[in-house]
Amino acid sequence: MTRISSPQRYRVWLFLIFFLGASLPISAALKTKVVDYKVGETALQGYMAWDDSIEGPRPGVLVVHEWWGHNDYARKRAEKLAEAGFTAFALDMYGTGKLADHPEDAQAFMMELMGDIPEAQRRFEAAHSLLQDHATVDGDRTAAIGYCLGGAVVLYMGRLGGDLDAVISYHGSLGLATQVTETEEGAELASMMVFTGGDDPMVPGEQVGAFVSAMMAANVNVNVTSYPGVLHSFTVPEATEKGKKLDMPFAYDAAADADSWRRSLAFLHAELGSTP
Repeated sequence: MTRISSPQRYRVWLFLIFFLGASLPISAALKTKVVDYKVGETALQGYMAWDDSIEGPRPGVLVVHEWWGHNDYARKRAEKLAEAGFTAFALDMYGTGKLADHPEDAQAFMMELMGDIPEAQRRFEAAHSLLQDHATVDGDRTAAIGYCLGGAVVLYMGRLGGDLDAVISYHGSLGLATQVTETEEGAELASMMVFTGGDDPMVPGEQVGAFVSAMMAANVNVNVTSYPGVLHSFTVPEATEKGKKLDMPFAYDAAADADSWRRSLAFLHAELGSTP
């Protein structure tokens, strides 16, 4: 009877792991790329994600970050969209390297951006063009999702009318979109989906009601879900810890996160004419 010593067994297992791993097919070929671009004199940095195993053009989805800036969370959401069959581009609204850890810095970045809405629009549209021009994207089928600040941005762009087929906001401010009172003649308005926390003091019920009324008056196809007892940033796993640290009304809610993502993917596939 032949016995294999511990070091030999270790080498055998390494060989088997390598051999079996090399033999198994890869279920998905996720590709990512950091994209440096400019709008005027402002340097920006985005993040493109797509599944290289999918053949042919597919819909594209923009991801607009929270008020903290273009961070890993936005990039992870882009990757999740790529895994779901889209090409996703996590854009940058602030500028390369402009990231905040404290609410005061985030507020300053946000106010600087929102103080010049035409410039914010140019930055969004530049990213949209980059997404449409990507080799894997059907430029006639695009959408945008956004978180917190990003939610306000995508709803505003959707309300303006243009090339977007659909927009989705997660714990985003709803006031900006209601400021749009006119749409260019002949422009098609994007379908909207909104997910908000029922106990989020940053997006109070009065704001939700005013938004729904304004969108209905503008004949926008809108669907709003308010999760009872849920606070701000409910899709962000680190939100609870950050909320306690900063004494802010942030808290992750796994159920609301899972439900909103499931419904978002169904909505995107339906509006963009793609297969789940």
